[in-house]
Amino acid sequence: MEQQIEQLKQQLSSQEKLASLGLLSAGIAHEIQNPLNFVINFSKMSGKLLEDLEEIVGDFEDKIPEEDREDLSDIMADLKENLSKIAEHGERAISIIRGILLVSRGKENEFIPSDVCKITKEYVWLSYHAMRANYKGFNVAIHEQYQEGMSLIKVIPQDLSRAVLNIMNNAFYAVWSKAETNPEGYQPEINVSVSTEGDQFIITIADNGVGMNDEVKQKLYDNFFTTKPVGQGTGLGMNIVRDIVEVKHGGRITFESVEGEGTQFTFTIPIKK
Repeated sequence: MEQQIEQLKQQLSSQEKLASLGLLSAGIAHEIQNPLNFVINFSKMSGKLLEDLEEIVGDFEDKIPEEDREDLSDIMADLKENLSKIAEHGERAISIIRGILLVSRGKENEFIPSDVCKITKEYVWLSYHAMRANYKGFNVAIHEQYQEGMSLIKVIPQDLSRAVLNIMNNAFYAVWSKAETNPEGYQPEINVSVSTEGDQFIITIADNGVGMNDEVKQKLYDNFFTTKPVGQGTGLGMNIVRDIVEVKHGGRITFESVEGEGTQFTFTIPIKK
């Protein structure tokens, strides 16, 4: 009993730290938006100025030596490409920040027409970069399949993203744990897919990690049950995921797992009309 109480204290402490970190992340994300907007806007303005410069150079082309014309052309082409990359990655950063703010500020249980493929992709990669930051040298092959042309679907975006994030965190931890045992020829892989089928959409996340034994399968959704070391897992994630998928979205979550071979989770959620 004393050990259980101590474990609960540590898990609740971890939850408190995560809540504080969430508030801090939202504050940082909000503050970063403004300088990022400046970066994006000035890169676009610089692109337009570069176009004006090209026109001016073109007007005096016959007065510029051929060798200098070629150098100018190469320089302006490089500048165009660089400015395009600055704008592209700035937009990508803004998209990630909006996702973080959506999770922290989203209204409780509010269904919003959303790009499910985009939400899934964003949180697959947020989880990946978080894993890379916490586990030095971690790497994995991520294979993604997103149905093209999917319409916006009404979901609770901050909750769906949380469900994807929790499953991805577990998948990354599973392949990392297996890689740590150094099985010969092992290549960590995770497959992610999003598609529609009739009047429902399906999100599938599969890994080739450590898999689950029968005991873990039976206790998977129990509160405070975790296979991770103390301080690394709260044992609340899977229960939250099931609540999000089945209670809030009226869908179902299923899984298949073979110990030592891997696990696959599937969200099957009706498309809300």
